[in-house]
Amino acid sequence: MGQLATGGTRNRCGWGHVAAALLLLGLTACRGGRSSSPPVHLQQNMMAQHRFGPQQANAFFADGRAMRTPPANTIADGELRESDHLYRGIIDGQPATRLPLRLTAELLRRGRARYDIYCQPCHGASGNGESILRARKMAVPAPSYLEPRLLAAPVGHFFQVVSHGVRSMPPYAAAIPVADRWAIAAYVRALQLAGHATLNQIPPDVVARHGWRMQ
Repeated sequence: MGQLATGGTRNRCGWGHVAAALLLLGLTACRGGRSSSPPVHLQQNMMAQHRFGPQQANAFFADGRAMRTPPANTIADGELRESDHLYRGIIDGQPATRLPLRLTAELLRRGRARYDIYCQPCHGASGNGESILRARKMAVPAPSYLEPRLLAAPVGHFFQVVSHGVRSMPPYAAAIPVADRWAIAAYVRALQLAGHATLNQIPPDVVARHGWRMQ
């Protein structure tokens, strides 16, 4: 009798485990499912509100749309960009001739890092236009920064080109923050200076280290 009782207990425990497992499986299967019944929210926490979703129709407005166009000249909090120099590369209506940021070694290092990502594939590592895409016969070759037209261009011109694009070059304003666009412009100017530098413009210790000589 003791053995039978023990066996019955074991069977009941086994069926209990199976029932618990099936219940958990059923609850898991319900997660993310659809139902016509309203959900049960034990704590409302402002979750159940009468509202319209994105792109939903709304007959209240004449255009039938729930989403409204912001009023003209609306500016998001923290997005007031008053400085034409910093945000648009303009001083007195013309491309800026100076940086709005302090020129430091760190700014140039940052500019080089961003340049290598976004600019080097088309303009080349030294900015002379000899790039991997030019070698692969790109449809519209990128110009050299060392040509007279771009040597004479103010630094604000490069900020604007990075921001808005030009010809076959796309705009990068959405991908590159404002400060990084200025860092790239500063590094482009450094490439231009390096491309036309003479030995007397290079620190003597650097000249000696490389064994360079005046021709």
